[in-house]
Amino acid sequence: MNGKRILVIDDEDDIREVAQLSLEMVGGWQVLTASSGPEGIEVASEQKPDAILLDVMMPELDGPSTFKKLQDNPETAKIPVILLTAKVLSADRQRFAELGVTAIVAKPFDPMNLATQVAELLGWNF
Repeated sequence: MNGKRILVIDDEDDIREVAQLSLEMVGGWQVLTASSGPEGIEVASEQKPDAILLDVMMPELDGPSTFKKLQDNPETAKIPVILLTAKVLSADRQRFAELGVTAIVAKPFDPMNLATQVAELLGWNF
C-alpha cells in the first residue's frame, strides 16, 4: 500500500493536519497538502498525486470550481477526487455526484477510519 500519494486540499489547518496524520500513520501514504483551490491545482499539476481529498467550502475557489479546473487540465483530469463536506443532505450529495467526483466523505470524519474509508472508495487494497 505504501507508495500512494494523496493531496489534501482544505482551507482549515486543523482538518489538513488531522487528515495528513491519519493518512500517513494509518494508511502509510505520502500526503501532500494545499490550503486553497489554486494552490491545490498547482500541487496536483506538479506532483500528480494518486488521489485528491478536496474540501467543498473554501474561500476564493470552492471545491466544485477547483474540481472543474482539475478536470479541464489533461495533466490532472484522471486523478480521482473525493470531496470532503459537511453538506450531507441528499440534494447536496446528488449535486456533487453529478459533478463526476469519485466519492464523498462527510465531515467531521473519523481520523482512525479515514485511510480505510479512502482505500475502499478508491478500490485500493489496504
